[in-house]
Amino acid sequence: MEPFVHKDQSLLSIESWEERFPDLTAGMTTKLDGVSHEPYASLNMGFHVNDNANDVCANRERVAAKLKLPLQQWVGAEQIHNTSIKKVSKSDRGKGANNYSDSFQGTDGFYTNEEGILLTLCYADCVPLFFHAPEKKMIGAAHAGWKGTVAQIAKEMIQLWELEGIQAKDIHVAIGPSICEKCYIVDNHVVNLIENILEDVDRKPYNLISAGQYSLDLRLLNKQLLIKAGVPEKQIIVSNLCTSCEQELFFSYRRDQGKTGRMLSYIGWKEKSFVEEGSR
Repeated sequence: MEPFVHKDQSLLSIESWEERFPDLTAGMTTKLDGVSHEPYASLNMGFHVNDNANDVCANRERVAAKLKLPLQQWVGAEQIHNTSIKKVSKSDRGKGANNYSDSFQGTDGFYTNEEGILLTLCYADCVPLFFHAPEKKMIGAAHAGWKGTVAQIAKEMIQLWELEGIQAKDIHVAIGPSICEKCYIVDNHVVNLIENILEDVDRKPYNLISAGQYSLDLRLLNKQLLIKAGVPEKQIIVSNLCTSCEQELFFSYRRDQGKTGRMLSYIGWKEKSFVEEGSR
């Protein structure tokens, strides 16, 4: 069963999390129902792809209105395919929301236990990771391309939360829509790096397809690394949606040969005052 469910044509939500926790919003945008023009048509959320900045802001305003979380509560990053993760607070709200220049530099992950903050990251094939520790109300997000994955950004998040007093066994993770193994081909260099971190895992997340060429399941690799880090397998949910196969739904860096827009992952606790007002 697909865990990322359509709220409308532009939003996919982690339905099981949102149903259990009404004050939590978590999910991912699609490429639909925006104002950007080709090759960024239409709901491009990325400032860094040479799209018209006013169009990107308009797209973000549309999503903010649907989520009922204003841009002033968002945080965003300059992502560099690394493992730098920042803990954010209400004083950081608005950074990277309306432009790229004031975003968190060199950052590929966020976490917080404060309400009224929306953690956002951009994607166009890489793996979105969503983290949630219900008892501590800690939430997090990470951007895991192959570089971040083999550098173990997922494990880095788990270790940071352990320093916050949260055990790996109490963490829930959602692995979002991203490129599937049929569409993602890598070389010996990447596979050798994977071998170094999965020495004791029987099922390899890649298959040889020709000399020096392998199909790689990045979602499975992240799941395996999360399990090795101590997250129970039953607490990891994985999307079946491929950003490359689903051409009408998603942007894809590989499929679109680098000239394309970006989807946005988001996770945040709504402020109690808002939730209480909305439930009346």
